[in-house]
Amino acid sequence: MQRTRPLPASRRHGNGPCVRPTPAVFWMLLLVCAMGLSSMAQAASPTVRIHAAQAVVSDGASFPTDKPAPLVDLPDDWSLSRPGSAGPVWYRVSFTAPGLRESGELLALYIEHVCTNLEVYLNGQLLQRGGRMEEPITQNCNHPQLVSLPAALVAPGLNSLDIKVVGHALDSVSSRHRAGGLSALEIGPIAALEPRFAQQTALNVAVPQAVSATLLLMGSFMFVLGWMNRRESHLAYFGALSVGWAIVESRLWLRNLPFDNAVAEFLLCAMLPLLTLACVQFLMRYAQHRSRLLDIALPLQCLVMPATLVLAGPERLYPVASFWYALLALQTLAAAVYYLRTQYRARKRSFWPMALLLCIATVALFIEYASQKLGVRTLWTHMAQIATPVMMVLVGLRLLQQQGKALQVAEESNAQLEQRIREATAEIERNFTQLAELRVEKVTERERKRIAADLHDDLGAKLLTIVHTSESERISTLAREALEEMRLSVRGLTGKPVQLIDALGDWRAEVVSRLGQAGIEADWTAPTDDLPQTLSARAFVQTTRILREAVSNVIKHSGATHCSLSCELTDGDLQIIVRDNGNGIPMELDGRLDRGHGMASMKHRAKQLQGQCLVESGPGYGTVIRLTLPLTRAIEAA
Repeated sequence: MQRTRPLPASRRHGNGPCVRPTPAVFWMLLLVCAMGLSSMAQAASPTVRIHAAQAVVSDGASFPTDKPAPLVDLPDDWSLSRPGSAGPVWYRVSFTAPGLRESGELLALYIEHVCTNLEVYLNGQLLQRGGRMEEPITQNCNHPQLVSLPAALVAPGLNSLDIKVVGHALDSVSSRHRAGGLSALEIGPIAALEPRFAQQTALNVAVPQAVSATLLLMGSFMFVLGWMNRRESHLAYFGALSVGWAIVESRLWLRNLPFDNAVAEFLLCAMLPLLTLACVQFLMRYAQHRSRLLDIALPLQCLVMPATLVLAGPERLYPVASFWYALLALQTLAAAVYYLRTQYRARKRSFWPMALLLCIATVALFIEYASQKLGVRTLWTHMAQIATPVMMVLVGLRLLQQQGKALQVAEESNAQLEQRIREATAEIERNFTQLAELRVEKVTERERKRIAADLHDDLGAKLLTIVHTSESERISTLAREALEEMRLSVRGLTGKPVQLIDALGDWRAEVVSRLGQAGIEADWTAPTDDLPQTLSARAFVQTTRILREAVSNVIKHSGATHCSLSCELTDGDLQIIVRDNGNGIPMELDGRLDRGHGMASMKHRAKQLQGQCLVESGPGYGTVIRLTLPLTRAIEAA
């Protein structure tokens, strides 16, 4: 593909109002040369880059052929080539594409930057319109353009490519990057231009949109967090800063605004003192410093700056806004220096991370300011525009990390405090319970002694009289048994703990005696060594009654001739097994063992001692009663 110029080269340096290269262009070339990879990629690209075009100011429906159309350099910055002009401007370039139809290759036009909107015509046919071409004009300053050139419209000879650009004069915008202008053009295969278009779109639009969305979500959360906790007011200010920045970047999402450029630029400028207020107050509050002067001056500044913009008028917006930009930047820089100085003096661990982030943000703002003054747009300019919000995201993450650690420490402290309160409460309850138990125990012990004395003195004396004076042997025997039960009950009421070895001896004597009197051979097995364990009086009485009931069942119901009893200590439990060779429990009573008074009372007494009593039996196989008592609980049982 070959590019041809419609006018001879002599006109560039002759009569036309063409603009010569400026120092800003050389600075831009130096920056571009410093980017080796980008330069190599452009050199290897099979495209043609166009750096000059015919240009004429006209609002006609097509390129005006009746007016002089001098050549201008591309990129064409209207603030330099035609100061004060707001366009529209028509641009025309000519090119040839030999062999295009035979190759079947699709051509495209790539425009890296156009401000604010454009229409593209190929040989008089409209190819693309970027949106509204009259107020309110569609804002495409940050959006690169890729326009396909249909092969059916490409002539085999010379082709005319016309571009109509509408924009705004520099004085009516607050940033040079939003002033009217057109970048260099590039024509080539669409397959070669699409990667560059996608990369530039991501750099100019997608990444800033993602970062601004992150700032909006994170800032909203932190604003609510700081608002709810007034002691962490720096979080609220940082949240307001993040949300405000996201609102400023909303122009990347909203290209078609419902109001004209003057209103849009005024609202954008009015947001800047609010952002400065949030940034300065964040740094001051984060440094744990509060100034009454700043609390008054910063809100007042938010009213003064819009007032100066209104007084200056939309035609002098850029110089007034530039003055305020510099002043607001100095305020932010001073607050950052103050914050870093206080952090360094306090030797806080957060100094170096915050210093690095703030320095990167400062350098990014300086590059952005320099590019505004020099009127250049390079990769560094785009990176600087992204760097500041990215640094804000990192600062926000740092604040959230610190807040999370503080919350974790607070939760751990609360947990420790709650644990101590629970321990203290448990100790108080335990002491109160012990005091109450001691008081109840004293009253109970006194009452027990009174009841035991009454039983022993009154009932015991009467039973003893019956034993010695009754002429009936049966009555005398029943009275003697009742007297033994009464003595056992009195012992349970007033008796002291019993040594386990003594309890085993008493049980052996009673059991062997009763079985022998009934004509049943008895076999007793128990430990003979000294046993240090003791039983409470109640545990001794309840166990004695369980053994009595078991022996009574053997004597009365089993029909046994032999009964063995074994006592052993296993894992802190006292286990007593009563085994006979009797008839066992009949089948008709199977499953109804607990309904009898004797079996039920044995199990109930064992349960009161936190133990269990199991009965195993079968017709013709005898009966086995297993009594298991937790010895420690039996010792402690009241």
